[in-house]
Amino acid sequence: MASSHSSSPVPQSNSSDVFFKKEMDATKLFRPVQSLPDVCPKEPTGDPSNLCDSPSLVVDQHRWTIYHSKVNLPAALNDPRLAKRESDFFTKTWGLDFVDTEVTPSFYLPQITKEHFALYQQEITPREKVHERCKTIYTSKDTFDRTLLHTHDKSRTDLEQVPKIFMKPDFALEDPLTFNAVLPWSHFSTAGGKGNRDAASSKLLQEKLSHYLDIVEVNIAHQISLRSEAFFHAMTSQHELQDYLRKTSQAVKLLREKISKIDKVMCEGSLRVLRLSLTRNNCIKAYNKLKLMATVHQTQPTVQLLLSTSEFVGALDLIATTQEVLQQELQGIHSFRHLGSQLCELEKLIDKMMIAEFSTYARSDLNRPLEDDCQVLEEERLVSLVFGLLKQRKLNFYEIYGDEMIITAKNIIKQCVVNTVSQIEEIDTEVVVKLADQMRMMNFPQWFDLLKNIFSKFTVFLKRIKATLNTIRSVVFLVLDKNQKTTDLEDTLQKNSAKDSTVDTEVAYLTHEGMFISDAFSEGDLPPVAADTTSQRNTSPNSEPCSSDSVSEPECTTDSSSSKEQTSSSVTPGGVEMMISDDMKLTDLELVRLANNIQELLYNASDICHDRSVKFLMARAKDGFLEKLNSNEFVALSRLMEGFILDTEQICGRKSMSLRGALQSQANRFVNRFHEERKTKLSLLLDNERWKQAEVPAEFQDLVDSVSHGRISLPEKKTAATEERKPTDFLIVEGQKYATVGTVLLLIRIILEYCQCVDNIPSITTDMLTRLSDLLKYFNSRSCQLVLGAGALQVVGLKTITTKNLALSSRCLQLIVHYIPIIRAHFEARLQPKQFSMLRHFDHITKDYHDHIAEISAKLVAIMDSLFDKLLSKYEVKAPVPSACFRNICKQMAKMHEAIYDLLPEEQTQMLFLRINASYKLHLKRQLAHLNVVNDGGPLNGLVTSDVAFYTGNLQALKGLNNLDLNMAEIWEQKR
Repeated sequence: MASSHSSSPVPQSNSSDVFFKKEMDATKLFRPVQSLPDVCPKEPTGDPSNLCDSPSLVVDQHRWTIYHSKVNLPAALNDPRLAKRESDFFTKTWGLDFVDTEVTPSFYLPQITKEHFALYQQEITPREKVHERCKTIYTSKDTFDRTLLHTHDKSRTDLEQVPKIFMKPDFALEDPLTFNAVLPWSHFSTAGGKGNRDAASSKLLQEKLSHYLDIVEVNIAHQISLRSEAFFHAMTSQHELQDYLRKTSQAVKLLREKISKIDKVMCEGSLRVLRLSLTRNNCIKAYNKLKLMATVHQTQPTVQLLLSTSEFVGALDLIATTQEVLQQELQGIHSFRHLGSQLCELEKLIDKMMIAEFSTYARSDLNRPLEDDCQVLEEERLVSLVFGLLKQRKLNFYEIYGDEMIITAKNIIKQCVVNTVSQIEEIDTEVVVKLADQMRMMNFPQWFDLLKNIFSKFTVFLKRIKATLNTIRSVVFLVLDKNQKTTDLEDTLQKNSAKDSTVDTEVAYLTHEGMFISDAFSEGDLPPVAADTTSQRNTSPNSEPCSSDSVSEPECTTDSSSSKEQTSSSVTPGGVEMMISDDMKLTDLELVRLANNIQELLYNASDICHDRSVKFLMARAKDGFLEKLNSNEFVALSRLMEGFILDTEQICGRKSMSLRGALQSQANRFVNRFHEERKTKLSLLLDNERWKQAEVPAEFQDLVDSVSHGRISLPEKKTAATEERKPTDFLIVEGQKYATVGTVLLLIRIILEYCQCVDNIPSITTDMLTRLSDLLKYFNSRSCQLVLGAGALQVVGLKTITTKNLALSSRCLQLIVHYIPIIRAHFEARLQPKQFSMLRHFDHITKDYHDHIAEISAKLVAIMDSLFDKLLSKYEVKAPVPSACFRNICKQMAKMHEAIYDLLPEEQTQMLFLRINASYKLHLKRQLAHLNVVNDGGPLNGLVTSDVAFYTGNLQALKGLNNLDLNMAEIWEQKR
């Protein structure tokens, strides 16, 4: 032990000559261990990066290695079959076959130089110096320790002679094993002739035990001698301590007697009063607790009573209050251990009852007779149900109402059809079983009345839904408003509590400093809440104290627990007063989303009505019934549907596109049929037109007059005055006479039908414009084929296309051109600005009509041109005057004038004859040049002048051409 103490290099903290070593950085003290390459690398296995790895089971499994050796080195050295002289087989032939060769350095081992140990030497040199210094310091101390411990080691050596069995703490001779170990039985055996030797052994054992005893006694005496002074001092102190204890015991006894007397005289009565007061308080608490338990015990019967009157909100509030009381004030009551779960089950039952009740209410509300008013059915019941559902977070209850809406909408249509069919005697319900087939047997007036009835029912249906949903939304908004007010109140209370904490901190500080509160500030300077706090503190001494062994719980009453749920009164739009509790537990976001969903449900109601109406229309339209309607019937249907669409938009506040789309689809079909009918009619009229001037009935004249006065519409039924008026030869339009054919008169009526249809059905304006453009183009092209193209010769059987036919055709085209701007203005007033580009169709049609009119004029000129070419090519300047050629030309000119004068206006007639006269002059000039007749005043010149004068006189004698400037001097070649 001395050596271990002396060899310890660590300096002791209690030594005066200790050198404290400077702490070194941990990173410098502990360098990372760098592994050196293996000095005996294994045989390469193919991977250069794994040269020093352990043998691979996969690579080396078929190759012999040292690990396959079955005999180890000790077995080889200890082989018993070899003689001892042969055991040096490792050395007896050592070096016989050695050959001096140059060993090449291994590429597995790095080259180690002194520079590799430089860092190690730098780190270890200071440590070595400190170590050497410590060795010199502790040398003297080690010698001193050896002298001190020498005696201790000597005594320890003596004690080591004593067997260890005597030193065991559980040494006992009663144990047979211990006894046999201490006194071997063989020493006491007297059998045989060994008695003397056994006696000597026993004596030797006795001496040995005596020696052990002496050693122990010597060591005990030595220890007593070392601690004799402390032993005698302890014995003396023991006597003094006993005296002190005796005096203290007497003083304690006297004190106890005095305390007992004081307790009897002064404390026992007061403590008894306090104990009785505490007992009284505990009894009151127990009584209140029992009252509360009795009240809670009546919860289930009360809930059943409330449910019998459909007071779901009251029942839920009572259950919530009871649950809170059970969790806070009656927790741990054994008799109520199952009441909480029973109330939960009862709450789930109430949820199912409320949903079933709401379904019943929705069914009864929506299936009421639609002849009644649109008031909300049992508004108080509805409000109670909605509050209960909101309280239970059943936010999808509106879906039940939506499902009932769909069913009711189907039933409304079905019931209307059944009622209408039952009133029609022509429909045998026993033969025709299906309602759809029965409905298809109705004529248009009957079906139209049925549709009107359905629309009126749906209008009342939507108004009723809107009233109910508005009531539900008002309840949701009241709850939302209450939530917002509660949030504002909590924010205000938090601000006030912050102010209270500040005041309390100041008061505590002043009291701690030894000042009175009244000295620091007066009552008037305190905030209201702080003043209340101060007043409560002033009344606090009157409170009753509580002992440590009593259970101090707050007084529990039904009123105190239920007062935690504050309620506020609100009134719905229908005048129903409601109490809103603060335990709704719904966020503002959830309430706003619910209100939006309810509003969306109203939109869905409109869509449902429109969808059912569309299906009703499609069921009737299967046999093409709607496409066969005439204009008046379809207009009436369109107006009815438009009125219903506007009514639903006004009720629900949003457009529903399904019925409008169905109306547009039917309108497109109507437009197609309307156009095809009139186009076919026009085609038939043109194919049968003989292109003769027709008489104008009075009704057409009235129709044209109404258009001139700005009223584009078809006249009503014929009156007696109209029938008595005789037809006229011409159609008077704004003071101009128009000779027309019957087809054009009917075409004007057809055009006005298009315009009136647009007025009646504004949604088909663009389609009607396109169809009307197509109709006008068709009339232009077809009339061109029949007249200019001479198609009427084959179609009608005309012998020839006369000039009168051509002039009449031109005048008819001019009449249509006159009405195109009026038609354009009519459509322009009914188009959207973005649709004005469609008006270009009328510009193209006007241009086509003008081109057609110009072609007809050119055709008339071409007829006379061919006549002039034929006659003047045979003209000879000779007597008599006028010549036969000029008389023939004048005769044809008169026929031309007679054919067109009554058909065309005077201005157009003059312009046409000016063009004919120009053609005549051109052919005459060419013939005179051919005959070498010049304006030289000779006989031939005189004959030509006489013929020209005859021509001029005859032409100017025609009606309307007397002022025509013929300029006949152009027939002569100008002298150069």
